[in-house]
Amino acid sequence: MAQNERILAGVLEIFRHNPQKQFRVDQIEKMARRDRLGNFTELIKALSYLEHEKKIITDGKGQYQLAQENTIVEGEFRANDKGFGFVRLDDEDADDIFIQKDFTDYAVDGDRVEVKITAGGNPWNGKGPEGQVTKIIEHGLESLVGEFHPLTDEQVKTSHFIGYVLSSNKKLHNYRVYVSENGLIPQMGDMVKVSIKNYPDKDNPDSMTGAIINIIGNKNDPGVDIMSIVAAHDVRVEWPEDAMKQANEIPDHVTDEERKGRVDITDQPAVTIDGDDSKDFDDAVVLWKLPNGNYHLGVHIADVSHYVTENSPLNREAFARGNSTYLVDRVIPMLPFRLSNGICSLNEGVDRLALSCDMEITPEGKRVGYKIYPSVMRSHGRMTYNKVNKTLAGEMDGLEDKYVKLRPMLQEMAELHKVLYKQRHARGAIDFEEPEAKIIVDDQGKPIDIALHQRGTAEKMIESFMLMANETVAEDYYRKHVPFLYRVHETPDGERIKSFFEFCSAFGLNIKADPNNVKPIDLQKVVTKTEGTPEEAVVQTMMLRSLKQAHYAEQDLGHFGLAAQYYTHFTSPIRRYSDLMVHRMIHAYADQGMGEDVQKHFACYLPDVADQTSTQERVSIDTEREVDDLKMTEYMKDKVGQHFDAVVSSVTSFGMFIQLPNTVEGIIHISNLTDDFYSFDEKSLTLTGRGTHKQYKIGMPIKVTLINANVEQHQLDFEVYDPNAPKHKHNDRGISNKQRGNRGFNNNHGHRGGRNFHNSRGHNRNGRSRSGRR
Repeated sequence: MAQNERILAGVLEIFRHNPQKQFRVDQIEKMARRDRLGNFTELIKALSYLEHEKKIITDGKGQYQLAQENTIVEGEFRANDKGFGFVRLDDEDADDIFIQKDFTDYAVDGDRVEVKITAGGNPWNGKGPEGQVTKIIEHGLESLVGEFHPLTDEQVKTSHFIGYVLSSNKKLHNYRVYVSENGLIPQMGDMVKVSIKNYPDKDNPDSMTGAIINIIGNKNDPGVDIMSIVAAHDVRVEWPEDAMKQANEIPDHVTDEERKGRVDITDQPAVTIDGDDSKDFDDAVVLWKLPNGNYHLGVHIADVSHYVTENSPLNREAFARGNSTYLVDRVIPMLPFRLSNGICSLNEGVDRLALSCDMEITPEGKRVGYKIYPSVMRSHGRMTYNKVNKTLAGEMDGLEDKYVKLRPMLQEMAELHKVLYKQRHARGAIDFEEPEAKIIVDDQGKPIDIALHQRGTAEKMIESFMLMANETVAEDYYRKHVPFLYRVHETPDGERIKSFFEFCSAFGLNIKADPNNVKPIDLQKVVTKTEGTPEEAVVQTMMLRSLKQAHYAEQDLGHFGLAAQYYTHFTSPIRRYSDLMVHRMIHAYADQGMGEDVQKHFACYLPDVADQTSTQERVSIDTEREVDDLKMTEYMKDKVGQHFDAVVSSVTSFGMFIQLPNTVEGIIHISNLTDDFYSFDEKSLTLTGRGTHKQYKIGMPIKVTLINANVEQHQLDFEVYDPNAPKHKHNDRGISNKQRGNRGFNNNHGHRGGRNFHNSRGHNRNGRSRSGRR
């Protein structure tokens, strides 16, 4: 019997450690052999006994999975404004657990909770697990931003509160947060930030209490809408006194002392090429042909780490911010403007300290030599993408002399870019080209237009050079075996890729690749195959969902999306702390050597830097996206009732998201699909009408009518345009951009997530990739 119990326990352990996974008998046998659990017959006996005891469930066709009733798990509570919620487990591939309204234990969106699973998920009928919250481990919501509503004098007397605050976030909108007087007295209609003191409980299920920590301004004043989003995401906007003092003491020019030990390259015709309204220039490029026929490519980066030194007030603040945040009408910089637009910016015609990466590249695009060194450089031209693109096209009318004079160099740059692009493509780099939208606002912050921008040769050329410099620096320090910070994009999970390949086969795309050992080139081939076809959008969307998210790490884990073995961020130290850290290490290893002490010094705090920079990048992306959603909704507000051409960008069980040509997104809720009863197929991501058999799928063109624009919730509701339909009023029911479904519209699962590996410069506006950063 002891032997049997050992086999039973061992087999059950296999399931318990993979609670969401379905196993075939041969897989279990393989694992059982590894653990020396017994022979095949004993194994089959154990499986049927465990099934009889309801410890595991089966589909009857040889697939088994753990039965999850009464299992206790931990995860993050995601609220729905209707009162129910889902708990997302730490295991990315696990199903979310549905929590009915009465079983949330008053958990608030973002809380870390303990959950008892009351009904296990059934993978064979698509039903997810259900549970009840048994304990709130930690509150995720420490503060919120909302509109202040004063109480009457009578109410103030009896309650000791001066008013309550209501958040516009749908998931928190049902709670009144009562605030007492603490020196800050807001006016009616002010947007305020509140730190939460007491959370909902049995006696106060719909309210919390807190203290006002910041009055942002009246909700109708220009800019308050954007600054409310900034405050809600805890993006830092105030500068500590000591950091400003340090910034103000830095000279605004290069001193003679600072030139010592640096290579003077001020005579090289280096130029900066950026968007029209950029003001912080952290990278300059220069190119010439060598006598041997190779190219000399110089990438010169502002030497920010010379000014922002370790353990200084400026460094502490830059670390806390992690990066600059680019919003439609303003930048919240990582460094004070005196540095970011002044001494650290490679402005035209002035000497600046730089960290240079010179590379020798063959006409075939192979790097055969390089040198990384501190320098003094001078920009010979502040150039813009638009004008460089015109120069390359030979449209020289009205362009300044610098474009005429440097045109031969710019043409050689374009040649080198083509070669480098070809090299990257050959090794398998995945390249998506999509239009970028720039929201144009007036001086009151009101959106007046959405301009679409396709990247031209100038943008792609700069990207190629930055990628090359980033790879060169990463490889150099990897080979030196010293602690370093890398930008990594790991190989996607085999299960996800397997699902993606199955999805593709529905379109007749037969992919001969091993999902458990997928190579970038396998996915790149899929992109190439679908280019220009109706399937292009849906296949790209699904591919992006199956990729992981790029982040920073102290180990070199490679960069899947770029098909690069070594990659770091070196080229944007004004706007990214990761790059500043990389510069600091380059200087330290050059000046102090690579001895054990220096290595130990960096090794002990690099994991913190990797963690903080990855986290803050997400914060900036989320803030930027929410501001864009707000302004796009505001732009569409006076277009209710108008008809638009659109494309289906995602399909869910509750409806579908659609995108207009100007990149504005909205939802057609399933309740507004009134011509039939539609059912959702998760495998093919389609909605099909039972009677009409009409089908909606990703990438499909569709004509729509805007029926509701809720600016406060950043929400646009559409319906399918029917020229014969009678005019009628609609109720307000959509789902805000914030609340897109239980799974699949946040971080790298969403059709607007995942792309977090795309732009090497990390720039985010003015012709810079909005949708993600390589």
